[in-house]
Amino acid sequence: MIRKLFIENIGLKVSAVVLAIILWIFVVSKGQTEISLKVPLEFTNIPAGLEISRLSVSSVSVVVRTHESLSKNIRPDNVKVHVDVSKAKKGEEIFPINTDNARVPFGATVLEIEPSAVKAVFEETLSRKVAVKPDITGSPKSGYYVKSVDVIPPEVVIEGPKSEVKKVNVLKTEPIDISGLSEDFRQRAEIELPDGSLRGKTDKVEVHIGIARRSR
Repeated sequence: MIRKLFIENIGLKVSAVVLAIILWIFVVSKGQTEISLKVPLEFTNIPAGLEISRLSVSSVSVVVRTHESLSKNIRPDNVKVHVDVSKAKKGEEIFPINTDNARVPFGATVLEIEPSAVKAVFEETLSRKVAVKPDITGSPKSGYYVKSVDVIPPEVVIEGPKSEVKKVNVLKTEPIDISGLSEDFRQRAEIELPDGSLRGKTDKVEVHIGIARRSR
């Protein structure tokens, strides 16, 4: 009897199942939208003593599918693409990028990531002391002049890829405007690094500028 129940009108039953599946797909897909974003690559687990000095690409194009009601939550700042480089060695390495590398908000699905790989060059980490030179702009008040400029500390330690660190002999501070000054001046000034791959052990220095009156 049970067998008869399944076999009887089997054509109609199969048609009903197929129709139900089609309706389900229609309901699920209705209101879906696809969004394409440019997302920066984030590299994790960089081995100690190594630095990334060059990349074939620094960002990827990510296509995300989500419901229209959730699309406002899909932004470049909350879509992440991570590349694990824990097995990297000195020299050139190629890492695949696929949908498993991406993290998106709830209710979204990653459909595609381009390009599908990134080429990275790894170098040794180098640290060294570099002199700091204040970037002074403007002129003191008429009849006055800059008598002295002191930086504390006069040198700071920077680190990063060996090839980039070796290029740096002097670091500049942010511009310090002394226009119209007639007395000594002090300012905490940020140090400007010439390359994004470099890091400073000290972010700011104290700049003391002595202003004196010209003798008549």
